[in-house]
Amino acid sequence: MSGSVNTPDWSTIPAPEDDGSTRHLPGARLPSIALPATDGTRVDLSALPGRTVVYAYPRTAEADVPSTQAWNSIPGARGCTPQSCAFRDHFAELKALGVSHLFGLATQDTAYQAEAAGRLHLPFALLSDADLALTRALDLPTFTTGGMILLKRFTLVLDAGVVTHVFYPVFPPDRNAADVVAWLSDTAP
Repeated sequence: MSGSVNTPDWSTIPAPEDDGSTRHLPGARLPSIALPATDGTRVDLSALPGRTVVYAYPRTAEADVPSTQAWNSIPGARGCTPQSCAFRDHFAELKALGVSHLFGLATQDTAYQAEAAGRLHLPFALLSDADLALTRALDLPTFTTGGMILLKRFTLVLDAGVVTHVFYPVFPPDRNAADVVAWLSDTAP
């Protein structure tokens, strides 16, 4: 599929550690917050019926701009594009396993995200929490670099707006979609 990525050698990238910052999320009901999406809609995750998967990522790189050593040295920062491409590549499998909705989530604005969604040929929308409304309401894990507040990498499985499972920490990022597929397969009725 077009939009492939040059996957880094994950053994050279520091892995994030479980700092416990998502332990409060299982069982949480999402607040009613409409987030702008790259498909031009606004999405209220709390109001979606069925099963939803939301993977959070720090920020996608700009096209043809290599990651810096400083970015690579932040545990868990590198890998947003490979993670998104893996969800793209597993999209049909996720749907077949009962996922009604799939979204990426970051604190970048929608215009920035739209470029990445188009370049990577994503069959799902990316959601922007640029104003940090959802991040603050759910106390989502973040880190700050270069004056930006960015989400740490995690994935939520939601059932009718309630968090039923959390993947955290996520590493390597390009394996996250396969891990979600495996979990869904193991928990299928």
